[in-house]
Amino acid sequence: MNTQNSLNTILTTKNSILLSDDCLNSINQIENQSIHLILTDPPYNLGQFMHNRKTNLKRMRENQFAYSGWDNLPYDEWIKDMDNFFKESSRILIKGGSMLIFMSIIKVESIIALAEKNNFYYKTTGIWHKTNPMPRNMNLHFVNSTEAWIYFTKGTNTGTFNNNRKLIHDFFETSLTPKSEKKYGKHPTQKPIKLIDNFVELLSNEGDIVLDPFMGSGTTGVSCKKLNRKFIGIDKNEEYVNIAKARIKEVM
Repeated sequence: MNTQNSLNTILTTKNSILLSDDCLNSINQIENQSIHLILTDPPYNLGQFMHNRKTNLKRMRENQFAYSGWDNLPYDEWIKDMDNFFKESSRILIKGGSMLIFMSIIKVESIIALAEKNNFYYKTTGIWHKTNPMPRNMNLHFVNSTEAWIYFTKGTNTGTFNNNRKLIHDFFETSLTPKSEKKYGKHPTQKPIKLIDNFVELLSNEGDIVLDPFMGSGTTGVSCKKLNRKFIGIDKNEEYVNIAKARIKEVM
C-alpha cells in the first residue's frame, strides 16, 4: 500500500499503518491479494431501527452508538456500502484469506448474502458472550449479553486455522472491555483485547498482514503488535485514530 504521500496517514511504523479516512477510499489503494485477514467491527446500522422502536436512548450512556451519526444510514444505503466493502475486500484478500466480522444477529442473513455474492465462502456464525453486561431494563426483558460474529474464507472453503488440534467452540466468553483498555479515550463499541487475540491467533500467522477497515480505537492493532502480525487500520474519525495510535505505541 502506498502511503508515502497520504495526508491521512497518522502512524506509520515497520509493522503498523493507521489511516484517518473513509474505509473504501483507503481500501482502493491496497494491492490485489495482499491481505491475509480482515478482522473488523463495522456499523451494525441499528440507529434508525432503535429510534423507530422508540427505545429510550436518552437514558443510555452518553456515547451510545445510536447517537454517533455513523450507525443510522437508511437500510438501502447501508446495503450498498457493505456490498462495495465486500467487493473490495474480496479483491485485496489472498485466496484462502479469512474475514471475521462482528454484526448484529438481525443482520447476519444480509451480510452472508453480500459476502457470497463477492466470492466469500461462509464458514459459521459464532457468539461473543459478555459476562458482565449492562443490566439495562433487566426487569422488563432479557438483558442483552451477546454479539454475533461471522467467519468467511475468500475463494475457497478453508483457510488458516491455528487450533493446534484443539477443539475450538464458536462461542467466546469475556468481560466487557476493562477501564485499563480505555485510558486513552472511549469508543462506544470497543471490544476487549482478550477477545480479539483469539481471532488473530486462530486466523493468521506471524508476519501476516491484518486489516481492520473500521478500526475504532485500535484493539485489532494492539493484538497484532502483541502477536507479531503486520497491521493496517482505517477509521474516518481522527479522534479514534489518535486513540489507536497511543494504544499501539504502548505495546512493547
